[in-house]
Amino acid sequence: MQHFLTTESLTLDQLTAILDTAESFINADGSSVKKVPLLRGKTIVNLFFEASTRTRSTFELAAKRLSADILTMNIAASATVKGESLLDTLRNLEAMHVDMFVVRHQDSGAAEFLSQHISPGISVINAGDGRHAHPTQAMLDMFTIRRHKGAFDQLKVTIVGDLLHSRVARSQIHALRTLGAKEIRVVAPRTLMPTQLEGLGVDVYDSVESALSGTDVIITLRLQKERMQGALLPSEREYFQLFGLTSERVALAAKDAIVMHPGPINRGVEISSSVADGEQSVILQQVSYGIAVRMAVMSILAGQ
Repeated sequence: MQHFLTTESLTLDQLTAILDTAESFINADGSSVKKVPLLRGKTIVNLFFEASTRTRSTFELAAKRLSADILTMNIAASATVKGESLLDTLRNLEAMHVDMFVVRHQDSGAAEFLSQHISPGISVINAGDGRHAHPTQAMLDMFTIRRHKGAFDQLKVTIVGDLLHSRVARSQIHALRTLGAKEIRVVAPRTLMPTQLEGLGVDVYDSVESALSGTDVIITLRLQKERMQGALLPSEREYFQLFGLTSERVALAAKDAIVMHPGPINRGVEISSSVADGEQSVILQQVSYGIAVRMAVMSILAGQ
C-alpha cells in the first residue's frame, strides 16, 4: 500500500496484516512499545484541518515511537487561512522533503484528492474526512475486538447512534464485513439512519433493545452535532431515553459483551457513566491500542 484512505477496498489479508503488525507493537501489559527505530530519518506531517485531540495525539505518539520526525501543522495560523489553496500547501510541504502526510479534513474525499496529486514515494493517511471514512479508528476498533473476543466469525456486533453523520461507522462496517463478522446490526433514530444501509450488509433495527439482545460487541457512536443541519432530534435528553446505552440495556447483550465508543463520549447523551466506567467498557483500551495500530499503518506504508 502507498496510501491508507479507507477500509472499503482492503482485502482480508491486508486488514489482518495491520492487526498482526499492531500486535507486535504491544507490550505484555497492553501498552504500546516505547521506541523502535523503524522510521528513523523519515518526516511525517500531521495536516489537521479539523479539530482533534485524541486522533492527532495518538498519531504524534505513534510517529515518535517509530523514531520519525513529526510536524503538526497549526492550520488556524497557516497560510491556508490566508487564502493559499490545499494543493499549494501540499506543494510547499513536499518541498521540505516530507515522507508521509496524516490528513484530517472536514470535506469528504480530501485525503484521496491529496493522494492523487502527491509526488511518488510520499504516502497519505486519512485521519478522517467529512462523513466519508476514518480508517485508522476503525482498525483500532477491530484490534480491540480481536484482542477481547478473538475470531470474528461468530460475533454479533451492534452499532448504536448517529450513523448518518459518522465516518467511523462506515469504516467499521466495511472492516467488520471483510473480517467475517457473523452479524452486523445498526440502530438509530430514523432521522439519523442513512438510506440504503442494508446494501452494506447490515441488519437495520428500530428498537435499541432488540438490536442489543444477545450481541457480543456494542459500539456506541457520538452524536455528530457539529455536522447536523436542522433539528434532527427533539432533544439530547429524549435521545438518551430512547437510544442511550444504560446498564439495563447492556444487560440484554451477551454476558461477556464489550462496550466500545470511538470518543469523545458525551455522558448522559449516548452513554451513562455507569456503563462508560463499568467492567464491560473497553473505551480506554481503545485509546491505548490506537497508538500501536497507527504505528502499524505507518510502518507498513513505509515498507518496514
